[in-house]
Amino acid sequence: MTVTLHCLADVCLIPIGTNSASVSDEVTIITKLAQESSLHTTLHSAGTTIAGPWNEVMDLIGSMHQVLHERGVVRIQSDIRVGTRTDKHQSPQDKIDVVEKKLKNATTAA
Repeated sequence: MTVTLHCLADVCLIPIGTNSASVSDEVTIITKLAQESSLHTTLHSAGTTIAGPWNEVMDLIGSMHQVLHERGVVRIQSDIRVGTRTDKHQSPQDKIDVVEKKLKNATTAA
């Protein structure tokens, strides 16, 4: 029996060689693409967290590259950090909640 591997990926696409130091137009394009996907995505200050089945997450990252190339970006560098676990399903918010709870307990114990 094959189990679908679920992952959380933090992705930051960096377009290289654009005419501006700002990349907000490119970030807007790929963020819209991510939000329109069936995957759970969270925009943050240094990229996007994508949660879902491994193949679908990787396909979305590939689509992000493709759409920017189609819009004339010649080179894109991506930083991708991917985590998987098999013992339980955990959303990005679940991970944040665990740490915030521990911080709260550490503050009250001090």
